[in-house]
Amino acid sequence: MIHSGLIRFGGNVKLKIYGMLNCSSGKRMKTEYRVFFNSADEARKAGYRPCGNCLRKEYKLWKNGFIWK
Repeated sequence: MIHSGLIRFGGNVKLKIYGMLNCSSGKRMKTEYRVFFNSADEARKAGYRPCGNCLRKEYKLWKNGFIWK
């Protein structure tokens, strides 16, 4: 599913953060905490916030209260 492009984002169950699959921060997370999403909207609806490393623009919007569920 990842190679076909259907899954575009990865998240950390413990920290409730989502980001791009190629993010250096995400690549360091433990495999038991990984979860995958088809879209950023799906991740936000699940209660995850954007990664401050690979999704810097979205993270700043979230931090300032402009992104909501």
